[in-house]
Amino acid sequence: MLPIAVPVHHLGMYREPSTLDPVEYYNNLPQQSSSEGASSLAILVDPVIATGGTCAAAIQTLREWGAKRILVLSVIGANEGVQRVAAEWPEGCEVWIAAVDNELTSDGMLKPGLGDVGDRLFLTIGK
Repeated sequence: MLPIAVPVHHLGMYREPSTLDPVEYYNNLPQQSSSEGASSLAILVDPVIATGGTCAAAIQTLREWGAKRILVLSVIGANEGVQRVAAEWPEGCEVWIAAVDNELTSDGMLKPGLGDVGDRLFLTIGK
């Protein structure tokens, strides 16, 4: 709950499984001619921060859009990925995370982790 009405925008990104590179598939951030139209605070929700690449790319997109401050909210992340995200824009970005795993597997998954959140969310495990 927020005390006042605020605009909500969607920036959709995912990690390409073979290269682990971030892919933007949706962006409804309003176009503006200057940073005057951008929100002073952007709240970025990323349920799992593994390598940190997708979250770092989202931070960069929000910076280019004109956000003056970014709050990253996450449930779980790998130590390496969380550090990468925190280093992306140290003076303008704050990271709040519930739990941190120590390792990543060679394919960029948390270890021990919780599996693929998208698979769990959309019931596509093993498909």
